[in-house]
Amino acid sequence: MNAPLNRRNFLVRSAGAGLVLGAPAILKAAESPNNQVNVALVGFGKQGKVLFEAMQNIPGLHFQAVCDIWDYNLKAAMAKCRARQGSLPKGYTDIDEMLATEKGLDAAIVATPDFWHSPHTVKCLESGINVYCEKMMSNTIDGAREMVRAMERTGKLCQIGHQRRSNPRYLYTLHELIERKKICGQIVNINGQWNRAVTSSQDIGYNPKLTIPEETLHKYGFKNMHQFMNWRTYRDLSGGPISDLGAHQIDIYNWFLGTSPTALYATGAHSFFKEREHFDNVMVLFDYDTPQGLVRAFYQVLTTTSAGGGYFESFMGTEATIDISERSAYTNIYRESSAPSWDELVARGFLKKGAAAAPPKSDGGDAIKSYESAAPEVYQLPGELNKPPHQPHLENFFASVRGEASLNCDARHAFESEAPIYWVNPSAIEKQRIELTPEHLSV
Repeated sequence: MNAPLNRRNFLVRSAGAGLVLGAPAILKAAESPNNQVNVALVGFGKQGKVLFEAMQNIPGLHFQAVCDIWDYNLKAAMAKCRARQGSLPKGYTDIDEMLATEKGLDAAIVATPDFWHSPHTVKCLESGINVYCEKMMSNTIDGAREMVRAMERTGKLCQIGHQRRSNPRYLYTLHELIERKKICGQIVNINGQWNRAVTSSQDIGYNPKLTIPEETLHKYGFKNMHQFMNWRTYRDLSGGPISDLGAHQIDIYNWFLGTSPTALYATGAHSFFKEREHFDNVMVLFDYDTPQGLVRAFYQVLTTTSAGGGYFESFMGTEATIDISERSAYTNIYRESSAPSWDELVARGFLKKGAAAAPPKSDGGDAIKSYESAAPEVYQLPGELNKPPHQPHLENFFASVRGEASLNCDARHAFESEAPIYWVNPSAIEKQRIELTPEHLSV
């Protein structure tokens, strides 16, 4: 576990992670051939490409092998690796062949569809390779459990891609503002959302000339090319929107509170994509039992609209509300008028004063105002992340592979945070509140 940050350590460590406080952009470090990490890319679809781009400026990486069942993705990955490092990695369509053939691999980046995360991760760990695997850990809780067991059985590293765990904005907010400065007072409520428009949620098409042979599709668990391209909409292959999008943010709920929920109730609907297996809209309410008292947390994921303020998590306390996001535009801190002054925090650089909140609209003077609260003051964090959102988390992984750091989100910690998410869809389908017991949440 990382030690809590104080402001001095935050300024030093955040600069390395790319949070720039009025300083020049961080220059790319020189690569060290004596400290090279040999990497295999397992899966080079949309998320695999995102992770590869985030690794572009991480020194000391050599992409030795690439594995993908679609020749289109495989060729794209090999070309990008050659452009980056000047040498062509070996390409494979089958992970078993790759693991049997390749020698000297240090790490694998697993970005295959969710239902392959656990099998691929376990195979790599048992081959002696450290793994960075995208979230969710699996499409099933049992698959996620096996990943934890494999990590602990083999002694290899397994980082799960909840990248906010390494984001300096989130680390600073949790350790410095919430834990040390306690600016929220007592947290009583959490809200979060990630909404997408209808136009960005349509089925993904493909060029028929690039169709994968049916025999290959069936071998790797797909009925047809449509399912291969749109696996996220099928219940046997993924957890749907609540895991694709919601898992990132519900992870923050559990991480910031330091505990798992005790109960949940979810509701879902096919508001637009009525032929899909997964709901396109899901809302869920969690109950948390914390040392400060009950915390209730609401989350919504809407894939039929982009309205409503983007994606963020909001921690509402008796003295302040923190809206936090990977995007600085959605990150603000609101001080309640009854809270102690934050002038000293601003003077010392812990916070910066933001634009004043808009005053309430006039009602003509006829309404009763006895219950009206003063508008909260607005504050912001003192820096910006100048790297792709996934890069600090990948940097933490590779530093851990070299023995220079500890993982920020290993498989066990990720499982403890993800476990409640596996029960959201069952609650929505059955229209039942679920009391979460150790049996629901344990490895």
